[in-house]
Amino acid sequence: QVQLVESGGGLVQPGGSLNVSCTTVGDYVTSYTMAWFRQAPGKEREFVAVSTWPGGSTNYQDSVKGRFTISRDNAKKTVYLQMNSLKPEDTAVYYCNANPPSLTIYKGYWGQGTQVTVSS
Repeated sequence: QVQLVESGGGLVQPGGSLNVSCTTVGDYVTSYTMAWFRQAPGKEREFVAVSTWPGGSTNYQDSVKGRFTISRDNAKKTVYLQMNSLKPEDTAVYYCNANPPSLTIYKGYWGQGTQVTVSS
């Protein structure tokens, strides 16, 4: 069983930064592909970033490229999403998604989400 706990969300002004984290409680498997999604009010959940296994390659939604960075610390069982140059349109609940090799992205485990609000 894999449980994911997100933290680090909050209120930040436009242009600011936040680093949200996703910590695994229980089993942690380095072979999982880890991803971040977000969901804004009235909108569908959308892909933000992914760190794949094997290879550790990363990929991002076009609107966050150059501003967001996904990283993972296997020793701490944690995945991070560093968000810089935040914009009001980045406001959403951010969700961590952990996918074993047998499942495609989105089909694995989910955390409860952490709210990120970008506003002056």
